[in-house]
Amino acid sequence: MSVKVYSMPRGGIAFDDPFAPREFETAFLPVFSVIPLIQHTGTKAYPIVFIGEYVKEGMLIGRGQGVGSANVHATVPGKVVRMASWKTIDGEANEALVVRLEGSFEKLGKPEMPHPWEDLPPSEIQRIIAEYGIVEMDDGGRPLADLLSELSPVSDTITLVVRCVFDDPWLAADITLCNSRLKDVVEGAFIAARACKASRIIYVSSKNENKLAARLIAEASQHPLAQKVSTDLVIVGNKYPQRNRRELELALRTYEKNEKDDLGRFFIAGPATIVAVFDAVKFRKPILDRYVAVGGSAVKEPKVLKVRIGTRLRDVFDQCGGLTDAPERIVIGSPLMGRAVLDIDEPIVKNSYAVSALKKEQVGGTVERSCIDCGECRSVCPVGLDPEELFKRCKTEGILAACGCYGCGCCETVCPSRIPLKTIIYESQANRRTV
Repeated sequence: MSVKVYSMPRGGIAFDDPFAPREFETAFLPVFSVIPLIQHTGTKAYPIVFIGEYVKEGMLIGRGQGVGSANVHATVPGKVVRMASWKTIDGEANEALVVRLEGSFEKLGKPEMPHPWEDLPPSEIQRIIAEYGIVEMDDGGRPLADLLSELSPVSDTITLVVRCVFDDPWLAADITLCNSRLKDVVEGAFIAARACKASRIIYVSSKNENKLAARLIAEASQHPLAQKVSTDLVIVGNKYPQRNRRELELALRTYEKNEKDDLGRFFIAGPATIVAVFDAVKFRKPILDRYVAVGGSAVKEPKVLKVRIGTRLRDVFDQCGGLTDAPERIVIGSPLMGRAVLDIDEPIVKNSYAVSALKKEQVGGTVERSCIDCGECRSVCPVGLDPEELFKRCKTEGILAACGCYGCGCCETVCPSRIPLKTIIYESQANRRTV
């Protein structure tokens, strides 16, 4: 077991947020569930049920259409009462089936019958993952089947990386998931390793979670497949954004060099994705719920909730005692990199790991003061950019050519003048803009 800490080579911040949740509870089931037909990166799933039809829990209600699209399932039993549609803040359209809760549950509270998977070939595991609509749960929502198919022709060594890096307090839901379903995370990792044909599994953990890391490795060493698939642990730093794919791969390549090892290509997945694979392959269950961190300065009682997919944000906030004031901004995901929403009737989807409602004083607004040339933004940029210079170019050029900014928000967080550096730079990159 490695004891060396592999930290980011440059930049980053020690990020904490007193408004992030700490306590956990299971959310109530909403009367109406809004189940979007786009919970992935591609085109919307094609609806195969109609208004007035009754659906069962876990039933296929939307069929994925091509690369980037994933199957969508009913998360509650009930009657489809209408179609809903809306546009995101970026102008992207989405549609959803609205299901009124009725009838009995097929899976909730019922004993689950496990399906043996140990002798399944990778192709069959991949088929099951596609059938049950599993997507990346902690990134952009790409269908996992698409990511796995990209590795199929690869003859290189493949390493499954289980990303248990918690550099952001808004990842509290993933910490809760790891602690409450630790055995499922471990077995799910062995299933995912079979699916991607990985010869080894590396758990990457931040150094502030040493106890959790030790439990994961101890559980993995006792699994019957531990003799066939090697398992290792790599400890990384706590500075944000250490869990970002770029910074994570840099740390792993440094580990690879120091250990004189060959890790080959990486298949990186967070604990929520791993557990979704476990549920699909072992219990033939789609993604029905999600652990979500709910908080922010405008929320009365921040909590980590186990929430059914399709639960509206207004219902999530009600479960947390409601809002203290009208929020200045509502964000799905971390406040640093999340997606702002316009309507609290938007639902929780497969890759919603956090929801924050922020008061005005918690939001970096428009430019109120001039840049004081302090250099703080340059010192924290993990990519080594000059946010001050890029910001000035954005103001003069309008659309900025791709510069490597991935919008982590470190520069904007430390700016004493409260200049919205990340917002302007990231959104101005030509490859992030539709013109």
